[in-house]
Amino acid sequence: MAPHMDRLGYWGRVTSTIDWCEENYVVSFYIAEFWNTVSNLIMILPPIYGAIQTFRDGLEFRYVCSFLGLSVVGVGSWCFHMTLQYKMQLMDELPMIYSTCVFVYCLYECFKQQNKIGFIPIALLLFFSVSVTLVMYGTLVACLVIRSIYIVTWVYPWLRPLCYTSLGIFMLGFFFWNMDNFYCGTLRNARYNLPPVVGAVTQFHAWWHILTGLGSYLHILLSLQIRTTYLKYRPKVKFLCGVWPTLHIEPQKTS
Repeated sequence: MAPHMDRLGYWGRVTSTIDWCEENYVVSFYIAEFWNTVSNLIMILPPIYGAIQTFRDGLEFRYVCSFLGLSVVGVGSWCFHMTLQYKMQLMDELPMIYSTCVFVYCLYECFKQQNKIGFIPIALLLFFSVSVTLVMYGTLVACLVIRSIYIVTWVYPWLRPLCYTSLGIFMLGFFFWNMDNFYCGTLRNARYNLPPVVGAVTQFHAWWHILTGLGSYLHILLSLQIRTTYLKYRPKVKFLCGVWPTLHIEPQKTS
């Protein structure tokens, strides 16, 4: 991680335990890490649209919670990178655990009767999230990956492209996250010699937000498609403005 910088802005001295590689208060006096902040829009706006679409289609509320959970993660990350304050850091880290618990519940309860609530897995996930650590977050992600691969391998193999695209994009984001951590000094030196717009492309932590936001969104689409297929709806992936993937559900059920 980068050392705390002497440059001060609107939010004052850095109190978070982490200060990322992006230089503080370079682009804006009011935003500590500008690119790491605005890159969270991909985790905020599309999931809100997904939650609205899921609610309109009359689907189970757990998937509305999934989309909104991802959006809350984006808002928390926005606040953290904008301020670099410790209390905002908690808003960034804790929702990651809670929202991933919702993802795990959806994927492991996808082959149950419609609107049936599994209280045992909810209790276990609540206990799991209360005992929150980074190791547990990694364990939750591992559970998602294992369950997803099992379903697309043995149950719905035609969903493999969506599953592996989601996983691949997430892993690419993880790669950029590590590059930002290990080569911070090199990246900073390169930015000094590049035009500002080109230098912004080297903000690899911002790419982590973009790619993991997209990967998580695609995972929710995968989970929702698995569930609606099991319930004998006819889900169909469509592209908003020809670019952004969304899932539309036809009201009639197959026989």
